[in-house]
Amino acid sequence: MILHFIFVIKEEDREKRKFEFEYIKKMGQFYKLWIKEKFGIDYEIQCDELVTKPTSILQRLDTHTFVRDHDQRGKDIYHFYLTHFKPLWTDCTCDGYHAENFGLVFWQPPKQADDTLFLAEKNCTTVSHILLHEFLRKLGHKKFIQVVHDIWTKHLFEQLEFEQYGEDFQKTNAKPMFLTIDTSQVNLKN
Repeated sequence: MILHFIFVIKEEDREKRKFEFEYIKKMGQFYKLWIKEKFGIDYEIQCDELVTKPTSILQRLDTHTFVRDHDQRGKDIYHFYLTHFKPLWTDCTCDGYHAENFGLVFWQPPKQADDTLFLAEKNCTTVSHILLHEFLRKLGHKKFIQVVHDIWTKHLFEQLEFEQYGEDFQKTNAKPMFLTIDTSQVNLKN
């Protein structure tokens, strides 16, 4: 099985956002281990850039554009789009969308080019949110949408800490390289 992270980036921003793509490649390898550990599923990870050019308002990129791209690339591959815009059409409070073997989130650029903590807090967490939807769905969890959103609400409003991982992909109490939704909050029996 393949999990393909696709960094959707404007052509004019490609050079100045190289650091983010390097982080995405490391994050992909982190999620390979995280998914295997948490859900027992082994994925091959791929990471690519999808460079976009300016379009007219009538050709605006949105969720439907990437659902079509996913269909053309092959529905058996889990495509995860990290976009440079907030999608108009989402099904998650984290500016994301999920479906079978499909994920999409708004990837926020850091104010400082090398701010890995920002990338972990704002982007890595939302990726884990969408991934958790998909893996709970795959495991047959009946309330996979509600469960994830309930945990997300606790993270945002009840000071539930995100799981912290270091550069070595191990849990840490030091400055994290990666942050994920707290999977200990998931009851797999429902």
